[in-house]
Amino acid sequence: MLRLLLRSLLRLKTGGSESRASGVWGLLGLLGLLVTGCVHRVPLTRYEFQRPQMGLPFRIVLYAPDAQRATHVADAVWTRIAELNSILSDYDENSELSRLSRSGGSGQQVLLSRELGTVLAEAERISRLSDGAFDVTVGPYVQLWKRARRQRELPAPDRLAAARAAVGWRFVQLERTGIFTPRLTATLLRPNMRLDLGGIAKGYALAESAKVLRHAGVSRFLVSGGGDLVVGESPPGETGWRIEVAALDVPGAPPPRVLRLRNTSLVTSGDFFQRAEIGGVRYSHIVDPRTGVGLTDHSLVTLIGSEAMTVDAVSKLVSVFGPERGLELLARRFPGLEAMVVRQPSDRIEVRETPGFRSWLAR
Repeated sequence: MLRLLLRSLLRLKTGGSESRASGVWGLLGLLGLLVTGCVHRVPLTRYEFQRPQMGLPFRIVLYAPDAQRATHVADAVWTRIAELNSILSDYDENSELSRLSRSGGSGQQVLLSRELGTVLAEAERISRLSDGAFDVTVGPYVQLWKRARRQRELPAPDRLAAARAAVGWRFVQLERTGIFTPRLTATLLRPNMRLDLGGIAKGYALAESAKVLRHAGVSRFLVSGGGDLVVGESPPGETGWRIEVAALDVPGAPPPRVLRLRNTSLVTSGDFFQRAEIGGVRYSHIVDPRTGVGLTDHSLVTLIGSEAMTVDAVSKLVSVFGPERGLELLARRFPGLEAMVVRQPSDRIEVRETPGFRSWLAR
């Protein structure tokens, strides 16, 4: 068929200019249709992969022409996430983040990798915009609350006071160095500081996973980690990825919402999976960096936006601020992010949404 079209194009050279022009455009249009048809007829098959990463269950769903290519691309994603974990983990004592934490109070200016520099710069930006409601220096508080959840007892006041002396986003001093290939350096100004990227690192890993997939030519994908996710183009024949948002785990809560997502990310934040009851009060694993105390507001925050790292971090500060102030902050300082907050402040259930959240609901 292609040879026949090319011969026809050559014959048109002998005709008049007007007939040549109309004939060439007609044949080129037919050729375009033929090529487009050939491209779209390449069958894409759904492949799914699962693996524990960053201490969480991760899942990849992608559409590719064959299993070999799908496996190769998935392996590249796993490799990238593992690499990021070796940089950003606060559990691994040999990670770049842990080494940086050990420099606290020494006055040492530490040169950062591109990855850690990117995450800390975004964390600093969000801390500034939220007046410290998001803070990656919260590690000393988090350690106290991990113990509190295990022992079922509140942290002692003197321990909280000692942790407070090592917490504060302004105690991380970032500076740019270099001209042709600029890098960031970090100086931790207080001793006993412990950086915790649990509220932002997973989002960064999801964003980097999407980059790996797109670079490999895979546009139809979903990557999830611990319930948060990033998606690319829709599955074949669909208008988006069908995602069900869990309901708040209390009697009478609204039913789960079903969303249709495409080329975006979704993060949920709340005490759905990690919490503890101490003295008759339900405490979340999310710690308010301004007080050092676990949140007691029983809520579920669902946030949608194009930049997974930012969405991950901002979802935590909405939990800290609560629905009214949190959604007001979104509109004022984080335009483009859409949110739904389901909350049980006492004996009633409240649902609040940003104006654009409903545009993602499945029809």
